[in-house]
Amino acid sequence: MTQLPHAPRSGLGTQYLELLARQGVDPVELTRQVVADELVTVAYQGRFLASPVFLSAAERRSVAADLYRTHQLLTQLPDRLFGGDTGALAREVGMTDTQADVVRRAAKAGPPLMALARSDLYRGADGFKLLELNITSALGGFENTGINRAMLQHPVLASFVAEHGLGYVDTFQGIVDTLYAECAAHMDGGRRPVVALVDWPESFKTYEPRLKVMAALFDSVGIDAVPCHVGQVTERDGRLEAHGRAIDVVYRFFLVEEIATPADLALVEPLLRAFEEGRVGMFSRLDAELYGNKGALAMLSDDRNRSAFSAAERACIDRFLPWTRHVRETATDAAGERIDLLAYARAHQEDLILKPTLLHGGSGIVPGWTVGPEEWRDRLAEALDGPYVVQERIRPVPEVFPADEGRGTQELFLNWGVFLTDPQVTGGDGYNGCLVRGSTDPEVGVVSMSGGARVACSFYETDDATGDTTDGDATDAPA
Repeated sequence: MTQLPHAPRSGLGTQYLELLARQGVDPVELTRQVVADELVTVAYQGRFLASPVFLSAAERRSVAADLYRTHQLLTQLPDRLFGGDTGALAREVGMTDTQADVVRRAAKAGPPLMALARSDLYRGADGFKLLELNITSALGGFENTGINRAMLQHPVLASFVAEHGLGYVDTFQGIVDTLYAECAAHMDGGRRPVVALVDWPESFKTYEPRLKVMAALFDSVGIDAVPCHVGQVTERDGRLEAHGRAIDVVYRFFLVEEIATPADLALVEPLLRAFEEGRVGMFSRLDAELYGNKGALAMLSDDRNRSAFSAAERACIDRFLPWTRHVRETATDAAGERIDLLAYARAHQEDLILKPTLLHGGSGIVPGWTVGPEEWRDRLAEALDGPYVVQERIRPVPEVFPADEGRGTQELFLNWGVFLTDPQVTGGDGYNGCLVRGSTDPEVGVVSMSGGARVACSFYETDDATGDTTDGDATDAPA
């Protein structure tokens, strides 16, 4: 049996790599069908890892439970810490008065916000840690199930998945189910609903191909989807239209952070007003990413707020969240002691990462270990009392993958993008698939596609030694 230099995270991973080595499988063969899949390649430009990752049944249940509890805590922050004032939370995490007013209006209108999110997780020495929770309908990675399907065309993986009874979740179907649940009043008209996939004018220039992929996926499930940007949405006879089509639901890809000027608000106002008046559904509500804001995570992490949470909730926070604090003159350290935050951050530069609370996609992030002491001090000073947090550095455990060329293996450092839906909507435990991004750099600050990472799909065990099954919302691999 081939001996691996370092064991991968799971026993299944070890067995799969050994199987590839025994059969002499060329890594290029493993992704050949994926690269040929046009819908998937639009998103990831052929940058695929030569192996999926594997989750045990226990890992899936644990991660899903922690993610769902964290989502609930974040969406309850206005009630728990601000007397129900959503606008106050928005201002506290760094939103402008205009943005705070927008999210306050959105939170008052429409039905309850359903759980829909994608996490950024690192697996450290003591388990999975949540770096960020992207709570929004504008989730990248919705095409990831196409990677599963394409890779299963390789007979070695297909036989391995069938032998071990592995499954995967159709992430896009989970999004569709959540869309129907959140916008039910606008989706049941006895005809195919019309959903506008609405981006921001600037980002639409580059993101339009992805939206066309989503439109094709929606077409396959009986929904007419119209890619557009907010400037292309018009109003006629009380209805919103996009490219001449009357809209039932605005599927929101633009973000609150993009509403920065009066002109920006003017673009959004017709959509928000139509939503408030019940003339159109909006998915997700404009307050959604308020709860996924990095500053909101800092509020969960901050010891000063512990009395707002139960013992079980505090245990989840302690287990799952890295130490995260707003950049203020004073804070509490990891032991709960009051500290001079700037002095603490300067002394622990190698162990901290500075993040803006509002930006996304890794923008504005400064890992302390990637810059010199002077630049680190300057960036901290600039961030003081602004919309920034410092977060404990999580050092991801390396995972073993097939080497890119020839035989052998390589170590990669992974960002686990686990998707979450509401278990009451999609069934199961809320786990809605996983897209993994991997980097060869052990000192990587942000594992991202823009930083050269490549992607992989995931499979999970549908049962464990107790015989308990978790495959109610899964797509089981073919036998």
